Amino acid sequence: MAALLFLIDTLLSVAQFVVLLRLLLQWARADFRNPLLRAIVQASNPMLVPLRRVLPSIGRVDTASVVIVLALALLRAYVPELLRLQAPEPLLPLALFAALGLLRTVLWIYFFSIFLYAMLSLIAPGTYSPAQALLTTLCEPVLRPLRRLIPPLAQLDLSPLWAGILIQALLILLR
Repeated sequence: MAALLFLIDTLLSVAQFVVLLRLLLQWARADFRNPLLRAIVQASNPMLVPLRRVLPSIGRVDTASVVIVLALALLRAYVPELLRLQAPEPLLPLALFAALGLLRTVLWIYFFSIFLYAMLSLIAPGTYSPAQALLTTLCEPVLRPLRRLIPPLAQLDLSPLWAGILIQALLILLR
């Protein structure tokens, strides 16, 4: 039973990650000609395209992506309850648990994205790669306000460090 629960949770986690990453990159106005982003779009299209026929976008918000991400978060919270063959918990606490899990996932995505962004800028500054372009698009909206508050010290940008510290503090608060 534990192996089945692990497999189901892993599949739901990967699906949620892909759709959530696509949603975050849409909000950041990423370049969809990037080959990595095209791979994310192709991986998430089977889930999103059927729902887009029913739910149109509202402004810049892709409602189909939001609904899929929320549904996957609820499934990740609810499936273990169903597999235990016990009476399931009421939906409201599970929905709150799913929302907090989704928020934690977003924070972890940003934490690791900012970490990789900082490492790539130290290892290969000024070079281009599709991964670096994707990370720049995702991380710059978070780092830009911090750069206004924290100026660079002798060509060393400390905003990724402070962003990581703030994200970790938020993750501690969400426990």
